[in-house]
This record gives sequence, structure tokens and C-alpha cells, in this order.
Amino acid sequence: MAHMVFGAVPVLAVVLTGLFAGLFLTFSIAVMPGLARAGDRAMVESMQWINRAILNPVFALVFVGAPVAVLGTVVLFFAAGAYTAVLWSGVGLAALVAVLAITFAVNVPRNNALDAAGPVERTGDVAAVRAAFEPVWVRWNHVRTLLSVAALVCCAVALSLY
Repeated sequence: MAHMVFGAVPVLAVVLTGLFAGLFLTFSIAVMPGLARAGDRAMVESMQWINRAILNPVFALVFVGAPVAVLGTVVLFFAAGAYTAVLWSGVGLAALVAVLAITFAVNVPRNNALDAAGPVERTGDVAAVRAAFEPVWVRWNHVRTLLSVAALVCCAVALSLY
């Protein structure tokens, strides 16, 4: 049983971290560039709907599950005396924690402000709402993407070393 846990948790950490990174990458390379081509009303309204739709159990599983699984991997590797794998997993965990910090400090407040602007048909200056949201949100999403991919690489290297 212990062998199965030692095998499954690091693999789960890699899979969930890959999904975590893929989510941010998708926004960086497809969603936001696509919305950048849309008019102000379409962009603001689309992001409002996306921000509501993303709050679902699958997102929660990936968003919370990735760092938890990586933390579990750090603990398991430490218990096994696989200290090089601990180091790689620890760096991966630190990158994921940085992503969470950025998300809650930068992206979520912008999502909330976008939602607080209300329906676009009742928003006075949709262009101003967009301008307050888009550049900073996109810039920090790119940072989240890079950190998430780095976390994925670290977790994969740790798994390969174990």
C-alpha cells in the first residue's frame, strides 16, 4: 500500500500541475489574445461570464489539488530520504504558492472589479473598465503561466529522480 501511495502521489502532482499550468497557458495564448481582438463590450462581458463559469468543482480540484499534491510529494520524498527530489518538488511547490499569491493579490481583485462594474449595458464607460482590467491581468497571467510551467518541470524532474 505504501508503495502505491509513493508512486501515485508524485504522478498525481505532475498531472495536476500540468493541468494547472495548462489553464494559465490557455488564457495566455488563446483566450486573452482572442478577447484582445474583441470590442470593449464583448471583452468585458465575456470575461465576466468566464470568471463566473470557472468557479466550478473541476477548477477547484486542479487549483487546490496541484499545490496539495506537490506538498504531499515533498513530504513523501523527504520520508523516503530522496532529498534531491525533495529539493525539486520544493521549488515546484514554491512556484505554485507564488502563483496562488499572484492570483489572490492581482487577478482575483481585477476579476471582482470587473464583476462589480455590472452588466455592460448598464456600465457607463466600458472602455475604462476594460483598461483598468486587461493590461495588468494579462501581464500577471503571463507570470502565472511561466511559474506554473516551471513548477511542472520541477515536479517532473523530481519524479524522474525518485
